[in-house]
Amino acid sequence: MNFFQNPVVRFINTEIPLGESIFITPRSIIIVLIVFFITWLILKAIRKIVHRALADEAKIKFKSIFSFFNYFVYIVVTLVTIDTLGIDLTGFYAASAALLVGVGLALQTFIQDIISGVFIIADQAVHVGDIIQIDGQIGKVENIKLRTTRAVTRDNKVLIIPNHMFLTKILYNWTENGALIRESVSVGVAYNTDVEFLNKKLIALASEHPLIHKEIKPFVLFEDFGDNALKFTLVFSMSNSFNLHKVKSDLRFSMNKFFKDNNIEIPFPQRTVSIVNSNKN
Repeated sequence: MNFFQNPVVRFINTEIPLGESIFITPRSIIIVLIVFFITWLILKAIRKIVHRALADEAKIKFKSIFSFFNYFVYIVVTLVTIDTLGIDLTGFYAASAALLVGVGLALQTFIQDIISGVFIIADQAVHVGDIIQIDGQIGKVENIKLRTTRAVTRDNKVLIIPNHMFLTKILYNWTENGALIRESVSVGVAYNTDVEFLNKKLIALASEHPLIHKEIKPFVLFEDFGDNALKFTLVFSMSNSFNLHKVKSDLRFSMNKFFKDNNIEIPFPQRTVSIVNSNKN
């Protein structure tokens, strides 16, 4: 029995050089693998327990955060285990320091995207289905990942947004306070226009549109006495904000027809130029 054990013990304690000052043994490798397996079991149990307690939307977000957390845990466990086994990694750290700095600078934006993604998911600033506006682009959020967020624009183009932009740019979330939004269309008319008649007709035009909210009634604001026109703003509410550009276009078409049918003039800036003849007979 001793004859069998001694070669096994000698084998698992055999030092394998990985560098000038770094040595590893089969015993260390076995211990690291066992620790990895135990860590995997613990993380799997945590994921199942938390996953059961979350709502469907939160499960998707938790999956992204937990995958990032897994990598962090495995790195920490590996370093702690190796240090506990007495393996000197000082030379490894010194040799890889410059490389890590270079890689860190090269992946700076990539790391920013991942950290921003964790913040977005944890803070719940943006949800799947939200209509957002960022850097002049408007889109409906389709999915949120650790590095990028994907949204579909009004013309059905896929907008891929690096997550760090949510921290560096101004973000407008049109649906943060609910699906209902308030919008407006402005117009200027001639000074001789019957403003009471105009007010009633603009409200009627908005009320007839199928995408404009019926319970929250539209109204007209008399904005200003302009240099060339009386300025009005038609204010309305709608729940499908993704079709806002279509609704505004429809209202302008209806306004234009109404103005033509009722001889209402839309004035434009005019300038009178007088030519004075300085030549005297």
